[in-house]
Amino acid sequence: MSVSKLKNYLNGQWVDPPNAGWLDVENPSTGEVIAQVPLSTAEAVDQAIESAAEAFTGWSRTPVARRCERLFKLANLMQEQFEEVSRGVTEEMGKSLPDARAEMKRALENVEVACGMATLQQGDKLIGGAVDIDGEVLRVPVGVFGMIAPFNFPAMVPFWFMPYALAAGNTYVLKPSEVVPFSQQRIFELIDRAGFPPGVVNMVNGDKVVGEALIANPKVKGVSSVGATATARVIAEACAKQGKRCQAFGGAKNYLVVMPDAKIDQVIRNMLTSCYGCAGQRCMAASAIACVGDATYQTVIDQFVAASKEVIVADPLDPAVADEPMVMGPVISAKSKQRILDLIETGIKEGATLALDGRYITIPSREAGHYLGPTVFTDVEPGMTIERTEIFGPVVVITKCNSLDHAISVLNSHHYGNGASIYTQNGHYARRFKLEVDYGMIGINIGIPAPVACLPFGGMKASCLADIKAQGKEIINFYTDRKIITERYWPEEE
Repeated sequence: MSVSKLKNYLNGQWVDPPNAGWLDVENPSTGEVIAQVPLSTAEAVDQAIESAAEAFTGWSRTPVARRCERLFKLANLMQEQFEEVSRGVTEEMGKSLPDARAEMKRALENVEVACGMATLQQGDKLIGGAVDIDGEVLRVPVGVFGMIAPFNFPAMVPFWFMPYALAAGNTYVLKPSEVVPFSQQRIFELIDRAGFPPGVVNMVNGDKVVGEALIANPKVKGVSSVGATATARVIAEACAKQGKRCQAFGGAKNYLVVMPDAKIDQVIRNMLTSCYGCAGQRCMAASAIACVGDATYQTVIDQFVAASKEVIVADPLDPAVADEPMVMGPVISAKSKQRILDLIETGIKEGATLALDGRYITIPSREAGHYLGPTVFTDVEPGMTIERTEIFGPVVVITKCNSLDHAISVLNSHHYGNGASIYTQNGHYARRFKLEVDYGMIGINIGIPAPVACLPFGGMKASCLADIKAQGKEIINFYTDRKIITERYWPEEE
């Protein structure tokens, strides 16, 4: 069976890049190689950046309505190919079809929000700031921007950034994750059909060589990235040294806090989706549960462990389960699976109780896939490795707190601050939680507090090494510079 070799998209053309070899793209559900991605050189990156720089002058001077025409066309094409691209996400990443469809929906929503750039990019006007003097703020595009994408949302995450940059009048170079490049290959086929001028939007495949070259090139004005915090720090530091704009989103340890008055039946169902969707491989996945009070702690353990045993673990494209609302597929790779297994062993050695062990699950005829079952630790103390570490797999830790104050203290002492939710019917508890917890995205009876596309997305502390968050109106500050005009006119002499 022949395996397709992916291409780069440069200056409006599909090209075979000069490369340092090829990397297999694997379906993690089956272990089958589904494509090969080029490991592009720094030279290929520089060519893409040069194309984007040359295209910037014409694109930035194109009226905003004309720029958004291309995005409207892209949105229509994405809607037409919605199911095909969603299935491609499942094939290369391993998440369930419902999760892949939700991912595509959010990518599409970001394009739709960016199509409002005529409003989003408006400046400000002050009449009569001084005698006969007016002031004005103009938002103008900056130049070439780039993005280094993660593996866990191959279709969606680039769309937190790219459509806004393009609508604001900038040009773009995207580096997809080399682990899951196939989704963006399909989306760029739609971008090509949408009719953007050559050089306005480009894609270069490869490993860290591509990312490093993107950051190093002085013609790139800013870089966005999503990944582990250690990587985010390296990218943020490199950008800072060069005076580049930077959005570096890091890791997470998202907490769910359960109060004694919570509606436990609804809570448990909500938790399952939050903890096990995408096999726990999403930045908004809940991986820690803090229960307030002895009775709440024991009730949650009993019901959550029992419900976790009912989660379907399977190849998400198996027709028998493909449309089930709660299917958990594999983790992304054998390397990732081994890392998770090592952390489970660490949790046992540290004294936590392994209440549910998902290490030995097997899927008939899918023995080469990278599967783990739901895994639950109880008797977890703050400060344990499994409580401090982003495991990025279907492993949940449950701890007990004696009060809301105690729970808030546990959360605020954590170095991550991405997302946190509280389950309660008490408005006082909810208000305290959303005001006092140092996390960027807060949920009230919401297991996955990911904001809709018109609102900003991003955490705090080690989860977000950036001043400006992703998506929505806020990101316009990243993709534009503000010119402040002070003007006065004297009357013409008669």
